[in-house]
Amino acid sequence: MTILLGIGGSLLATYGGQALGLYQAGEGAGFIGAVVGAIILLVIYGMVTKRKH
Repeated sequence: MTILLGIGGSLLATYGGQALGLYQAGEGAGFIGAVVGAIILLVIYGMVTKRKH
């Protein structure tokens, strides 16, 4: 599940950042944004699943 969330978060951050004009394809900021997006999605998932237990 963490792999899928990581991929989803990185795709969301990459394309979302490009759509908002924060960076262009191939820039280093896009890679950093993808990593941050993946981490944010994983943290949110962890918080949601922690509440259920």
